[in-house]
Amino acid sequence: MLPQFGTAVRKKNLNVDAGGASDQASVDAAWLVLEAANDLGDHVAIEACRRVIDAELNGTVAGSADVDLVLGYFR
Repeated sequence: MLPQFGTAVRKKNLNVDAGGASDQASVDAAWLVLEAANDLGDHVAIEACRRVIDAELNGTVAGSADVDLVLGYFR
């Protein structure tokens, strides 16, 4: 299965009730972006990805700016 990026992930999130499933999509995208950002040396994106991933692990909500960066990274 191919990973979903950008618009595909956002459209999927719009069709999901607020909560778990949309958060998981953001975290999945964050792992993909983290790998690309590490390869590119994009420290701002790396930190945003870490905050999104940490929020999921801590059971909190990630900041909207971080989620927006992650979901729009491959545009």
